[in-house]
Amino acid sequence: MSSCNGIDHRRTTSGGATDLTPVAPWHVHKRHAEEVYLTHWRRTGPDGFHIRARRPGAHAFYRVGRAFDPLLLCEIVRQTFPLLCHAAYDVPRGHQLIWEHFGYRVDDAAYAGVDRGPDVTMDVHCFDISYRGTRPAALSLRAQVRWGDVPVATAETRFTVQSAAVYRRLRGGYAETGAAMARAVPVPAPDPHALAGRARPQDLVLAPADDDSRQLRVDTTHPVYFDHPVDHVPGMILLEAVHQAVGGADVSALDCAFHRYVELDAPCTIIAASTEENREEQRTLITAAQGDTTRFSADVTSRAVLVREATGRAVR
Repeated sequence: MSSCNGIDHRRTTSGGATDLTPVAPWHVHKRHAEEVYLTHWRRTGPDGFHIRARRPGAHAFYRVGRAFDPLLLCEIVRQTFPLLCHAAYDVPRGHQLIWEHFGYRVDDAAYAGVDRGPDVTMDVHCFDISYRGTRPAALSLRAQVRWGDVPVATAETRFTVQSAAVYRRLRGGYAETGAAMARAVPVPAPDPHALAGRARPQDLVLAPADDDSRQLRVDTTHPVYFDHPVDHVPGMILLEAVHQAVGGADVSALDCAFHRYVELDAPCTIIAASTEENREEQRTLITAAQGDTTRFSADVTSRAVLVREATGRAVR
């Protein structure tokens, strides 16, 4: 399949303030409105978009205020995928987006400890778009992220788009969400010594294992990780496992690949191996495996953590 140009829904608008369109919860695949961080969007070119978001003023899970939480960055960027698919590219409701790759780079300004207010803006460009008929079957997306008026990060991803019928065939016996969640393995106790940047034990996603590895903790009752029922371990839990595997350190770069679904009905082993380290940064390769199969892998660069305050902010 090749890129298709000249489709009516890809027209360029003037890009003025009157072109801003509100974002509905279903646009970003969220059930609860308070977990929707995108507010408005507009088209700036055939495959270019300007998106506005708001960080929450307070949150039981995400670090907010002066703190920069890389998982909140991931969630804000993730919400652009379904938004643009549904609102800009006419992908029907009920289609599934399947993550292939995701990565980000964070600027030093993000970790300066300055409260830049709630407003986040993104300039997004979609590229390498493959079409099935008039609708995308796969696309890549690059986002430049500003917090207040300061550039803080860039992110890039690629995902495929599948109809509900195709997705059911792909998932086979795992396609029924209720049954998949009912088969979830018991949640092990969290690692009591984890420096993970989270204030509450229920937010920890790693548990001790018998060797140097750790087991992924998947609590299907968690209100953020499981805003709505799903038939597999959400990708956001895997991204949080990466952040927690490096002790909640300030992450400056992440590149990850989603090889296969991590299922709910079997333990998942998380292995972190340091590949490069100096006084200021550490590079770590992290894998998630079920049985003998690697399901997810990530290459993460983080800053060394010496002491961590009760707030979860790293101090050097």
